[in-house]
Amino acid sequence: MGYRWRNKIDVDEAIVVIMNTLDQGNDLSGWLIRTINQSIQDSDPDMGTYFFEELKKFAPAAVGSFEEFS
Repeated sequence: MGYRWRNKIDVDEAIVVIMNTLDQGNDLSGWLIRTINQSIQDSDPDMGTYFFEELKKFAPAAVGSFEEFS
């Protein structure tokens, strides 16, 4: 179950989780991918846009794991 991102700090926290997971050499779990994809769907579109901007900067290898909703 995802949660609604209310501000950029919420999105930043998700980005940090992704970065830490990748930095530890782990693959992104299905649970994490589903949760974040649900958050993208449930949140204001601006938060989704911000998520992908930050993901491309800080964890570009993970971009393909998430669905871009417009």
